[in-house]
Amino acid sequence: MEANLDKEGVELDLLGDPLRPIRDPRGRPSFAKNKENQQLVISLRAAGWTQDQIATFMGADAKTLRKHFSRELDHGALFLEGMAVQVLVKEMLKGNVTATKRVLEIAQAANAPKGKPDVKPAVAASVGKKAQLVIDAQRPSQGWGDLVN
Repeated sequence: MEANLDKEGVELDLLGDPLRPIRDPRGRPSFAKNKENQQLVISLRAAGWTQDQIATFMGADAKTLRKHFSRELDHGALFLEGMAVQVLVKEMLKGNVTATKRVLEIAQAANAPKGKPDVKPAVAASVGKKAQLVIDAQRPSQGWGDLVN
């Protein structure tokens, strides 16, 4: 059987990727948290991915993901929105008019007075049949008194 080599003489697998030596399989593989992984988790969580989907994509267990990235998983969309506002402010400070308008829109929306809370009109307590008969008996009927006398 003939070895599949690239131009530099590195042996390739069937898909054309370089073959890597097999690591010692003993022991639990370590997981390294870095800024690149943090941003990936934030982006995927903000996009609506579940923890299991993110863990599978990163090649880690869901428990490991929760251990290292609990804040990012809980507040991914908030972090992403904060980073976007930060980029807008940097562009605004450079003189970008569009970024300035967008930052002002965000600030005005955040400081706008909140609308009045929906207040439902008070609904009269419903009265049962017997209670309604008692109420009607206490009120004299109108119009019949003249006919009887």
